[in-house]
Amino acid sequence: MSIDTPRIAIIGAGPGGLTCARILQRRGIEVTVHDMDVSRTARDQGGTLDMHPDSGQHALHAADLWDDFQRLARPEGQQMRLVGRDGRIVFDAVPPQADTPDGNPEIDRGQLREILLDSLAPNTVRWGHKLERAEPLGGGTHRLHFTNGTTAETDLVVGADGAWSRVRPLLSDAAPAYTGVTFVETGLDDADTCHPRLAALTGNGTMMALDDNQGFVAQRNSGGHIRIYLGMRTDENWHQRAGLDLADTSAVREALLKVFAGWSDSLTGFITDTDSGYTNRPLYALPLRHTWPHTPGVTLLGDAAHLMSPFSGMGANLAMLDGADLAHALSVQPTLDDAITAYENVMLPRSVEAAEGAAEGLDSAFAPDSAQQTLAHMAAHH
Repeated sequence: MSIDTPRIAIIGAGPGGLTCARILQRRGIEVTVHDMDVSRTARDQGGTLDMHPDSGQHALHAADLWDDFQRLARPEGQQMRLVGRDGRIVFDAVPPQADTPDGNPEIDRGQLREILLDSLAPNTVRWGHKLERAEPLGGGTHRLHFTNGTTAETDLVVGADGAWSRVRPLLSDAAPAYTGVTFVETGLDDADTCHPRLAALTGNGTMMALDDNQGFVAQRNSGGHIRIYLGMRTDENWHQRAGLDLADTSAVREALLKVFAGWSDSLTGFITDTDSGYTNRPLYALPLRHTWPHTPGVTLLGDAAHLMSPFSGMGANLAMLDGADLAHALSVQPTLDDAITAYENVMLPRSVEAAEGAAEGLDSAFAPDSAQQTLAHMAAHH
């Protein structure tokens, strides 16, 4: 680097930002991560992830965290099961052996984040720092303004701050748009003991039942928890149209039972037998070909760069690969500007391809003939 000690600020302590920070520190480059959460335990980190060999696993190896990952990974979580709306299992893919080189072992998002956080030097992450705006100062430098009243100046700001990134406006006017599909999330605790029928139907990995623009997705997490997503193609404000208060668990349950009328009782049990309330999660995506002109001193990774539907299975994997590629470029290129250019030349084409695949996956999963499309896809893939 032409700058002896470049000031690098990563906004967002998700998998991509933390992967980038870990690899930078391993290569002797200082970095600070700013995150809006008040602490590492401030909120639930979400469901389970399958780590792909050429992206998430590659990043873990680059970060020298593969052994830590393997201690918590669940190879059995790769099982994929497809169920008809009558509750009958129509496809069941047995997970590959644990040492299969092209396997995608699962890990809880929270556990992955803990591995990454524990690998960083003390005080790398500054909690309670929600970015309000980034002010260009010229020459690629920026002043970061946080909602807690503090500021920081940086030679490179990396937007790893997700769907509603505050860094993205420095590069692009693009904003996430509603995909037409909403998930309502709920869950089962101590599922094998307290909900044995639903646990057996879920299996060891992910169970999907998709038909006629609707569907159930049940996903094993560690600790006996099953995370459930009730999906439907609907308008973004479906609950307001129905006059629902999302905090009224009983009312939401009754509304969902009406939406999923005609589905087997063995599946609607995922609505009636839950141990938590219901969280509304409309799915958003950035434009498929989201790119931007090279801009000194700023770049994006992960959802900030290429938000896409979860039916790609690539979100966290791509974010971690982005983080690894950016850290590598910063460690080998002579200047920050060269590093940003090298990274974006690789990342942007890759993310366009992934976003197109994710959009196709969502459209086929929530279509009138989604049962047939999903069965054909799973049979071909497995």
